[in-house]
Amino acid sequence: MKSEAERRQELEQRKAQLLERIDQIEDEFESHEAKDWEEMATEREGDEVLHDLGDAARQELRMIEAAFARMEEGEYGYCVTCGEQISEDRLDLLPATPFCRDHAPGA
Repeated sequence: MKSEAERRQELEQRKAQLLERIDQIEDEFESHEAKDWEEMATEREGDEVLHDLGDAARQELRMIEAAFARMEEGEYGYCVTCGEQISEDRLDLLPATPFCRDHAPGA
């Protein structure tokens, strides 16, 4: 069983990765200098993918920040719906999850 300090370290590492990804996406947006219509169309398709990746990264960052808040409140590792402890296996896969398997969206 991992300690809360180990979970916090994992979340900090993931947060750093996401922030780096967001910076790379923003750099990519700024680097576009298409001159003709075909290049512009290709760039726009790529921009949509980058935008979606950026949104997903920002959503995961919000989940990580919420997990840090739960840690501060002593509620990390417990389902926000039922209050039961979240399984170690689930936290290994989704360390920022606020839900047990039974109360996860789509369960």
